[in-house]
Amino acid sequence: MSYLYLKALHLIFVTSWFAGLFYLPRIYVNLAMAAPGADYDRLLLMAGKLFRFMTPLGILALLFGMWLWLGFGFHGGWLHAKLTLVAGLVAYHGYCLTLLRRFRAGENRRSHVWYRYFNEIPVLILFAVVILVVVKPF
Repeated sequence: MSYLYLKALHLIFVTSWFAGLFYLPRIYVNLAMAAPGADYDRLLLMAGKLFRFMTPLGILALLFGMWLWLGFGFHGGWLHAKLTLVAGLVAYHGYCLTLLRRFRAGENRRSHVWYRYFNEIPVLILFAVVILVVVKPF
């Protein structure tokens, strides 16, 4: 597969994964404000379906990114910084599953305000990654 097709697929899956990472914590904001009942159950269902949908997208983003890296020999300090941020994003994704399990068990102890701040983490990572990849500052 050519470099440009790999790059396009990587970008498509990264964009799709980020869409899920942006929206799932917004559902958590609403879950944190909702009382037990039909709305809460619907939000839980939405969160679970979104998590199951976005996980394969993240895996494919990572696989195509590794294929680009290993197949075309990218190197430099910018790449190490990007990979560190991607590892943080994978950890964030995993923590989203932990939070979903807590909501399902009725064990959420965080406020909707906390989830609003939590929701901004992938935005900050996206800004940093795009700057690293485009500018390659080091």
